Amino acid sequence: MMHRVVAIVLLCSTAVASAQDKIPPYWASIASGEAMMRTGPGRNYPGIWLYKRRDLPVRVLQIYPNWRKIEDPAGEQGWMLVTLLSDRRTAIVRPGVPRDVRVKPAASAPIRYRIEAGVVGRIDECSGAWCRIEMGKRRGYIERDALFGLDGNEAID
Repeated sequence: MMHRVVAIVLLCSTAVASAQDKIPPYWASIASGEAMMRTGPGRNYPGIWLYKRRDLPVRVLQIYPNWRKIEDPAGEQGWMLVTLLSDRRTAIVRPGVPRDVRVKPAASAPIRYRIEAGVVGRIDECSGAWCRIEMGKRRGYIERDALFGLDGNEAID
């Protein structure tokens, strides 16, 4: 029983440690249903934004012990406690017209459904001009240019 508890603790701490070991800039997402952005790296700094959107993609710009300076999709910058962030890759649909989500990663593939600007989804694969996006039980392929939360031609697998 004690071995299982130790294994679970080690597994959980490895995920947090991997998020802390990265060199900025890198992508992360908000892990919590409520996450406060502050003006500085500490709880004594005033809160400037309260995020209530789990999986929102953010760009980590700077590291301070247990804190990360982030930039959100609107360009707002501030500090967030590292435990409120996740390594999970997510993206948000950029402003504009609704975007096609296709059955396969090709412009000629049938459209599975359309999603509007501001929809957040989990990304588990990107290559070339297409990314596989999952929103709840819905999934398909969307053009990379329609998403905020990715670097240029970055491959995700």
